[in-house]
Amino acid sequence: MSPNEPTTARSRRTRTITVSFLGAIVRRMGDWMPIAGTVDLIGQLGLDAPSVRTAVFRLKQRGWLVPEPRAGKRGYALTPVALKALAAGDEIIWHARQPANLDDGWCVVNFSVPESARAKRQQLRTHLASLGFGNVGTAMWIAPARMRSAAEQAVGELGLDKFAAIFVGDYVGGRDLSTLLYESWDLAEIDRSYREFITHFQPEVASLEGSGDIALEHAFITYLGAVDHWRKLPFRDPGLPREVLAEDWSAPEAGALFERLVTLLEGRALAHATGYWTAAQHPTT
Repeated sequence: MSPNEPTTARSRRTRTITVSFLGAIVRRMGDWMPIAGTVDLIGQLGLDAPSVRTAVFRLKQRGWLVPEPRAGKRGYALTPVALKALAAGDEIIWHARQPANLDDGWCVVNFSVPESARAKRQQLRTHLASLGFGNVGTAMWIAPARMRSAAEQAVGELGLDKFAAIFVGDYVGGRDLSTLLYESWDLAEIDRSYREFITHFQPEVASLEGSGDIALEHAFITYLGAVDHWRKLPFRDPGLPREVLAEDWSAPEAGALFERLVTLLEGRALAHATGYWTAAQHPTT
């Protein structure tokens, strides 16, 4: 990491990599991590120890981590809150968001929330966007029909049932559907992000596949970096039917590349991390 990188950017990168570390490494190591080993491992990606410790502390404040010493080592265990949150994203992160079936139709959410509940209105917008809904018009959001239950849950959790209407149905005509959908999501930007992933990691995969041996530390650094880069992408992708997307939509190629990286590196990355779980660690404050 460059010393000239703005503090907020460094903090954000440390936070995201630490969360990626919890999901990709810690859960596979018994849902517990030694703090000294964690600092050393994440430090191999160029992150300084104080920022890693700060990220861990903030995750503890969020209820994701609880102190738990093991075999004389200071460490943290993942809480049920963390395990639930990490598990919720597994199907999308590790397998990418599968394209919806066009014949299943669409889920449309319309709401008219009074000014007195403005904060909840904004929460609903943010939640729908995070679920992969696109904004098709004023207070009108759309997603593949499979998102109906998620929409119902989002509305219900905010207590906005009487202010919202949820419809599921077919597109039957009018505006060109692909044009409408490209205006409802920034699909061009999502596609660009997939292409950036391909550009960044395709040479690495070619090099790894041509190598007779892959050093464990290199495998760990590359694997965790790839997971951290990748995991943001499928959440932005609404998983629209392939028929409505551009012919050169890059998500399938990017997803296949990520799966190749996982196949090549996951075992070696975990083997490298194991040494930091089993090696003697000096107590730290």
